[in-house]
Amino acid sequence: MSIRILSPGLLTSVQDGGRHGHAASGVGSAGAMDGTALRLANSLVNNAENAAALEFTLRGPRLRFESDSLIAVTGAEIDAHCGDKAVPMWRPLLLRAGSEVAFDGMRRGARTYLAVAGGIDLVPVLGSRSTDVNAQLGPIARALAANDVLSTNAAPRSLCADLWRALDRDHNIALAVGTWSLDPAAWFDHSSQQPIHAIAGTHFEQLNADSQRALFGATFRIGVDSNRVGFRLEGVPLALREPLELISEGTAVGTVQLPPGGVPIALTAEAPPTGGYPRIAQVIAIDQPRLAQRRPGDSLRFSQTDLADAQMRYLEHEQVLARLRDTIQQRLLHPY
Repeated sequence: MSIRILSPGLLTSVQDGGRHGHAASGVGSAGAMDGTALRLANSLVNNAENAAALEFTLRGPRLRFESDSLIAVTGAEIDAHCGDKAVPMWRPLLLRAGSEVAFDGMRRGARTYLAVAGGIDLVPVLGSRSTDVNAQLGPIARALAANDVLSTNAAPRSLCADLWRALDRDHNIALAVGTWSLDPAAWFDHSSQQPIHAIAGTHFEQLNADSQRALFGATFRIGVDSNRVGFRLEGVPLALREPLELISEGTAVGTVQLPPGGVPIALTAEAPPTGGYPRIAQVIAIDQPRLAQRRPGDSLRFSQTDLADAQMRYLEHEQVLARLRDTIQQRLLHPY
């Protein structure tokens, strides 16, 4: 049971919930850029929320599924086809063994996720199956390439019984599509018009007055050289009131640093665990997936919030996800 990469797209990699607990050894977390999309894709096939899945960036791959596979696709809007049939998103899908799926460019957003029931079967490295592309770390320590083969576990027939029956009834179809789906509007926000919420960082007060106003008032543009390590925020140079000598201290996904050139960098999934630049802001946890879906050239504005609000938003988000996961599981086991 496996998935063969026929064409890798722009950047396709294996990602899960991340490699945690190794920052003291200098190892970052990596993992999915849009953690919410990953969790929902896995929920739609009844995997553990942070199981390993495929992450596509800007343009997807062409894949062949060597065995019957229950899959789900979430995240950025992407066109995909299995033969002459469109492959919809945000719902369970059942593919017959031998089926090929071609993913094209993303219409909106930057990252799409494909989860397969039973999970991708790789030996974890430091507790994770994620690929840290920059550090070249993971069971597959690079982006996927043509002719790579990923072992998968068997799709249980106890899930989506209606889809299995559809495949059994008509041996000419390669893809069975369920009758229900999630509403992506609640989980996928590609709009650059909506601000990203952030908390003032440790060194925010070290910015000069104009830069303090600009950080939470001006519009930035995501640089073309942005990647899974960080997004360069161009267009509005920021400056300190006076030079600041710092030793390296802890950073996290979402930390906004200010290098000497004045172009802020918002750290993303492959962020290093320490850094020596001033930390001027911290993107709140539930907005990090929204940041991850911005594309090079997109505009970005920050809206200032505080720790109490960030914590409240996080708890509400987790409660909604937990209820949704329970509902999805019931639909998977009892589709009618």
